[in-house]
Amino acid sequence: MTVALAAPLAEALGRGALAILAYALLGVALLVAGFYVVDLTVPGRLSKVIQQDRNPNAALLAGSGAAAVGLIVAASIWSAGGVLHEGLLSALVFGLTGIAVQTAGTLLFDRVAGISMRRLVTEPELEPGTVLLSVTHLTIGVITAVAVI
Repeated sequence: MTVALAAPLAEALGRGALAILAYALLGVALLVAGFYVVDLTVPGRLSKVIQQDRNPNAALLAGSGAAAVGLIVAASIWSAGGVLHEGLLSALVFGLTGIAVQTAGTLLFDRVAGISMRRLVTEPELEPGTVLLSVTHLTIGVITAVAVI
């Protein structure tokens, strides 16, 4: 009786582990994509600005963008209800949509409010505009995540 139960359990655990791996790989790919989209909007290389220049504005903007993408991916996975291919596809589509909406929001703030991310990441001290844009990134992530659900 124990052997009969072990086989289905092992199969379910194996499928679950593969699903986790697939979602993790997709999530990391989307986080990297989001990072490079932010990288396109700043002067210089974002990784250099964060690591070598130790710029808090760049770090906060990149971090809030990553957190927002993470929220969207998590909501996409949750809303798929255990259907792997549907969850992966929705995570991909909605993750890319979230990145695009964050980029549009950043450009909108630049035009309407005069808050330039390009300027913010050249400032050595944390700027109030960075906090506002970071909260905007997170808010867009939450709105997109809830829309997915």
